[in-house]
Amino acid sequence: MATPGDDLASAALTIAHVEYPALEQARYLDQLDKMGSEASARLGGRTRSTEEAVGALNEYLFDEQGFSGNRDQYDDPRNSFINDVLDRRTGIPISLAVVYLEVARRAGVQVTGVNFPGHFLLRAPYGPSGGTAGRIGDRSLIIDPFHGGARLSEQDCRELLRQHVGDDVAFDETLLAPATRHDVVVRMLVNLKRLYVRMRSFPQARLTADLLLSVDPSAITELRDRGLLAYHLQDFAAALRDLEAYLRLLPKGQAPADEADDAMTEGADAQEESEDAQIWEHVKSLRRRVAGFN
Repeated sequence: MATPGDDLASAALTIAHVEYPALEQARYLDQLDKMGSEASARLGGRTRSTEEAVGALNEYLFDEQGFSGNRDQYDDPRNSFINDVLDRRTGIPISLAVVYLEVARRAGVQVTGVNFPGHFLLRAPYGPSGGTAGRIGDRSLIIDPFHGGARLSEQDCRELLRQHVGDDVAFDETLLAPATRHDVVVRMLVNLKRLYVRMRSFPQARLTADLLLSVDPSAITELRDRGLLAYHLQDFAAALRDLEAYLRLLPKGQAPADEADDAMTEGADAQEESEDAQIWEHVKSLRRRVAGFN
């Protein structure tokens, strides 16, 4: 499987290969190009204010093209694949945001993603056709792609945070910082992996973990999860490699004692109920199992 390409649309379509290995990306890239041209035509080829440009994009995508948030079947995996979102005209916040971002970029309107907790958003800096992206704290238009491009006030964002996270996280303007392409790709993959695990679709979850590690090799928790997925799939040699690597990469003092010690140390005994202690038990079991195959 190819790793995600340089632009967001190609990356999102690469993710869709987890479910659709024979997917032809060119068809959907051409579709986005056409939509971008049509959206640009709606702008009339002239400089517009941010409000006007976003209003024209919203009218084109949500009214004319019929894109909408899938409230009734939110956990349908098709909501996470850009080809399905383009075909079915429905998705979750981040997949609808990707379509919005790619159409806006092709239409010459500056819009960025917002990696907001629990609900992906968009932002467009004020100024003609978006202008120059401002620093955090500058006034920007916050857009909710899941709810028809609704424009959110700061109070709306505070309420959205409370709904999705509760009162444990305090609202801060940094939560509305522009998301990088890397941020978007990682969030899409993490969402998809969690969904596959809940569905017990372990082969697809493992492929998704592979992609996560290809875009973020330093994510040791993904190395752990890929090892556990390999264990569920009875690929014990691969599980052992990943879980041993995960334990080696843990910060000093956090990893359980090595088997050569004959017994766990007293400090590690106190950690037996922890997740990492359970991983260590898996590793010991896998070492015996893999040794038995030789």
